[in-house]
Amino acid sequence: MFTSPKLSLQDILGKEYTDKLIEANCALDMMSEAEAYVLATGKVDFYPAEKQAKNDALLAKVGKEIIPAFENDNDGAATAAFAKALSKNSAPVTGTCCFRLGEDGRLYLIGKSEHYHAPLGHRFDGYRLIDNARALGVLNATHNNTRGYITRLCEKRLVQSVNGIDWNDEEATKKVISSSEHKVLNRVINLETGSLSVEAGIKMMLARFYKLSPEFPEPKYAGKTPVFFVMADNHGGREANYHGTTVVAQTFRGLWPEFADKEEAANVYKVVQVAINDVDDFKSKIEKYNSGNYKTAGFLHEIILMNYGGIKLTKEYLTRAYELCEEYDTPTMVDEIQSCMWYKGFFQFRLYGLKPDFVIIGKGFPGGEYPASKIITTAEYDNLNQFGALVTNGQEELASLAYLITMSFMKEVGEEVEAIGERFEAGLKAIAERHPATIVKAEGMQLLAALHFADATRAADFAKEMKKHYIDASAQTYKPHCPPALLLKPPVISSEATVDYILETIEKIIDEKEA
Repeated sequence: MFTSPKLSLQDILGKEYTDKLIEANCALDMMSEAEAYVLATGKVDFYPAEKQAKNDALLAKVGKEIIPAFENDNDGAATAAFAKALSKNSAPVTGTCCFRLGEDGRLYLIGKSEHYHAPLGHRFDGYRLIDNARALGVLNATHNNTRGYITRLCEKRLVQSVNGIDWNDEEATKKVISSSEHKVLNRVINLETGSLSVEAGIKMMLARFYKLSPEFPEPKYAGKTPVFFVMADNHGGREANYHGTTVVAQTFRGLWPEFADKEEAANVYKVVQVAINDVDDFKSKIEKYNSGNYKTAGFLHEIILMNYGGIKLTKEYLTRAYELCEEYDTPTMVDEIQSCMWYKGFFQFRLYGLKPDFVIIGKGFPGGEYPASKIITTAEYDNLNQFGALVTNGQEELASLAYLITMSFMKEVGEEVEAIGERFEAGLKAIAERHPATIVKAEGMQLLAALHFADATRAADFAKEMKKHYIDASAQTYKPHCPPALLLKPPVISSEATVDYILETIEKIIDEKEA
């Protein structure tokens, strides 16, 4: 059972700020001092024992009809692609813990955490503090020039956490935030989506080759052709990487090929794919593309390639790749949109001991409450003006509070989450060993997991079987050169019983197929 923190807004935001909130509510005659005080100081049990018990009890009801189906003809007005993908039956009426109650009235186990948005499941009690903040008049809408106290505190907590600094160590915090040293992560830009956060990083990389604005100084590598390194797929293409939906980032994964070819032909920029976990390939390419008119502009990567079969990049590979990037003055970007908040200490790259120049975070941190992603970088790459990488509503105060709540919870339960994740990973590997005729291998790390199959048809068929058992899992079959995989990502609040239920269901399906 998780050790649940019990915290108030005052505990998270500090007495100085909550006292000012109380004072402001009284001055505006919005509520009495006593009413405001209760909202500011009332403690919330983030994941109470009875809620944890309910989570386990609901496992017996997965797939059962809890309420009559919600019959409706509301299909919305989506584009053709989105309309085709819609599954109305499993669309949410409501949910709780690791479960969603679909429009078909049945209970689903969210085996992919609603596509990575909900690490703390549904209706997480800790987020009741957001309701308290809203009742106290905390404004969500701010502007880049009026970043609120909560957003500024969130930035500070992120810098502390990404550098491994205790939140109470003010001296070390001030030293890091004021540092201009190489590789010290101490700059945060608040954005809305991971795509925009990655785009901001790409702009910062490009700023060493091109001027953002005419009045800017001559870039360090003006006249050189910037070369971006991304992960290759198993056939040497670009399908293995995914860094968002902006046009430039989409060219990194092989989309807009004619546009990309013209950019490359004009020496505007070039994209080079590096082989998965192949140090020799990385070394040969970084040597090649730091000669003549070429200059490596950056290395962008995830650690678990959840858009490519859940393949894990090894610590040894990334350590050596980072050493080579340092040798060739090439910035590194770790894209943790899918992995952040799924590991002890918030960041997967810290478990590897990496020192990136850019960290991309989102999804897991706000827990599905708000779209709120961020890029964390160094003084060295603080090279854009305000309009170079801004989003007007990226500074939302309640979104920043969602970050702080999620972080406060994970600070307390990181060891427990790690233990559950290791149990899940070990269970999947054991299943793969017992059933080599069905499962080629288990991939991923802890709760970010994948099972590989011999072909796409078997992977798709297995995903359908999982759906028949009302467990969210997806087959990665839309990329022709991707390992046929079943992807899973249970919430970090999953108990031993939750992950065991998923494992038992997988084994049950395999046994039925092999019988």
